[in-house]
Amino acid sequence: MEVYILDVIKSVFEYDDYRSFMSDYYQWKKRTSAFSWREFAKVSGFSSPNYLKVVCDGKSGLSNPGTKRVAKAMGLVGAEYDYFQQLVRFGQAKKDAEKEDAYAEMINIVSSHQVRVLEGESISFYESWKYPVLRELVPMMPGAKPSDLSKACRGVFSAEEVRNALAFLTRARFLRKTASDVYEQEDRSLQASVAAMPTQVRAMHKEMANFAKDAIEKYPVSERNFSGATIGIDEEDYAKIVEELDACRKRIISIATAKKGGNRVYRVNLQLFPLTEKILKGESGSANKGCKKR
Repeated sequence: MEVYILDVIKSVFEYDDYRSFMSDYYQWKKRTSAFSWREFAKVSGFSSPNYLKVVCDGKSGLSNPGTKRVAKAMGLVGAEYDYFQQLVRFGQAKKDAEKEDAYAEMINIVSSHQVRVLEGESISFYESWKYPVLRELVPMMPGAKPSDLSKACRGVFSAEEVRNALAFLTRARFLRKTASDVYEQEDRSLQASVAAMPTQVRAMHKEMANFAKDAIEKYPVSERNFSGATIGIDEEDYAKIVEELDACRKRIISIATAKKGGNRVYRVNLQLFPLTEKILKGESGSANKGCKKR
């Protein structure tokens, strides 16, 4: 499962202190929206407006129900949700045995849902759609020859191209060869670094958008799903919708990585983009009448 996102906050998997993660989350939200400790406490179900600040300052802790509410408020789902619960348990454990047990659970969750951040030479992974597709497809077809993999991809690229792609995927540690023509993924999930966004990853977005357009005619409704909505929103609405899309993306990844195996490679595109120019307050004229937000 590969992910093309511009994350400005580290993954919760990179933390061993839940208070540090909560503080970083708060600072990130404050930079990107009108967010306050009061709002953080409110969406987490706490009546005291400064309670989570007190927690982050180390002067109080989180109960088990409180931990679940905070995790949900921060948009954590699946493995990230489970990891945060163990992270809190680890940070608040009174006995060494409980602390060791929580840490063991954290290690187990991370090893089962590894996310690799791509940068440097490995970002070449995004130069062609065949790399992410073959990374998902090859483990589904143990023993398959390059010609078989080419056929599974409807012959869009040749057996020789598949062979070269496999060489790159193993050399760059995207796939591990375990037997003759048998491969497994080195990491469950991939994430592009911030520095890569302006170039290869944007090109991949464009390429995948074209595939989505073609899929409308190529595949029957029973094998693909398209839906959309044209909406009038402002900046505050936009930020909230982006959060919802991010949470949805995480839930989809959690479903896809919960078990090994599959029988087909799919692409999920989550897109939100403007169709008109921004209408300023007090602006008049025919353009304003035609694009007025409802």
